[in-house]
Amino acid sequence: MSGVADGGAYDVTETGAEGALGERSGAPAGTLGVAGLELKPALEAVLMVVDEPATEEHLARVLERPRRAVALALRELSDDYTRQGRGFDLRLVAGGWRFYSRAAYADAVESFVLDGQQARLTQAALETLAVVAYRQPVSRSRVSAVRGVNCDGVMRTLLQRGLVEEAGTEPETGAILYRTTNYFLERMGLRGLDELPELAPFLPEADAVEGDSPEGIPSFDVDDSGDSQTDH
Repeated sequence: MSGVADGGAYDVTETGAEGALGERSGAPAGTLGVAGLELKPALEAVLMVVDEPATEEHLARVLERPRRAVALALRELSDDYTRQGRGFDLRLVAGGWRFYSRAAYADAVESFVLDGQQARLTQAALETLAVVAYRQPVSRSRVSAVRGVNCDGVMRTLLQRGLVEEAGTEPETGAILYRTTNYFLERMGLRGLDELPELAPFLPEADAVEGDSPEGIPSFDVDDSGDSQTDH
């Protein structure tokens, strides 16, 4: 079957009316353009391929929809997945949306991902990361003062993993300052630092012990398998 419109011929033998519309508009058969797609499935498709949380503004721009409509659709999708008990979850983390495996199935995911391999941070790395998270921006010497051991090697590990980053220098000493990254928030499942547990009151004041270790603690190279002999 053939038809004529706007002075041109189009073929709807197999594609039907939708194919005819695609032919007339110059778009591939079966497509209506991004703005013509159903919003929720389009959001799902995009979020399946993101490698970091996507903001509502970015999604709205890409899908050519109002931000309010995108925000509402994202929250409805998240609620739907929770109500249905799906193995994945759609969360707002670090200022954007991304799919995550649901916490209830963490054991299954860990078994698949690790498959007998140990890929977790050491206890020393976790302690150092906690100090940076609660004291940021903070220098290496101050972190060492709080922990009571040299942490140069552990800080390098955290930098390599993208969990901390440089944040300028300390005016008084010129020492490099460090802070946590958006990747840290993403891995912790936090929207912002204000969602950190209330642990800061239990950490000693760095100023109180700073005199014991400014820049004079010797540096040791370490890797993920453990810390230096002074760091246990």
